[in-house]
Amino acid sequence: MTDETIKKLDDFFSTFSDGQTPLLLLDYDGTLAPFRVDRFKARPWTGVREAVGRIQRQGRSRIVVITGRPAKEIGPLLRGNPPIVDSPLEVWGLHGAERMHADGRRELEEAPPETQRRLNELREHLRHNNLGGQFEDKPNAAVMHWRGASPRTAKFIEVRTRELFEPLSRLEGLTLLQFEGGLELRVGRDKGGAVSTLVAEAAPGTPVAFLGDDLTDEAGFRAVNQAEGPHLSVLMRPEPRETAADLWMRPPSELRAFLKKWYRALE
Repeated sequence: MTDETIKKLDDFFSTFSDGQTPLLLLDYDGTLAPFRVDRFKARPWTGVREAVGRIQRQGRSRIVVITGRPAKEIGPLLRGNPPIVDSPLEVWGLHGAERMHADGRRELEEAPPETQRRLNELREHLRHNNLGGQFEDKPNAAVMHWRGASPRTAKFIEVRTRELFEPLSRLEGLTLLQFEGGLELRVGRDKGGAVSTLVAEAAPGTPVAFLGDDLTDEAGFRAVNQAEGPHLSVLMRPEPRETAADLWMRPPSELRAFLKKWYRALE
């Protein structure tokens, strides 16, 4: 961790004060957990469950996970067995189109009927012909992954996917979302919309931080950077890249260090 990074962290954590409930916003895959081809095997980095659990038990933060996954997948992966994170967290799934409150209430954005019909037709087509990639079927999206394929195969899958997705992305309510190793045709708000909503719900001046790793997290970084109160956006990945985030940090050691500093700032 560089001296500049440490100073920025210290400056941010020095804004924590009594009576506030800082917002800790966390991506999952690539940030709290390493990527796995089988996403159901993507367990958090060693020590991360424990660190999040300590912050949760401290009772002075609002912790929210913002993920591209369906929201229901996060609880079992993050809590562990036996549970380390004590109770369910609020999760915004499907890149922000789905909101699952800590009490289990669920909200899902919907597309106009004709748009939804066309999206459903595409999802049905890809269930039978995955273009050589890994098709992920979401309630609000069709997702094609080519992570792990050879460069030649990945390019072939990407070209075929774009041929299908790009014409449909012009329909009302549909957007095309590119991420590392894949493409998603989707309905609903993105992570930036989720972050903006959470910041607006918080008391004025509430400190907020968002940690993410992927291209899809850039909208969240930009939203955090527009917050009027103390804010911090952190690109959490092994290698740097061009980003809107304030800081670049490496998981898992620097992720654990960040969570430890968060806990200590509220002691």
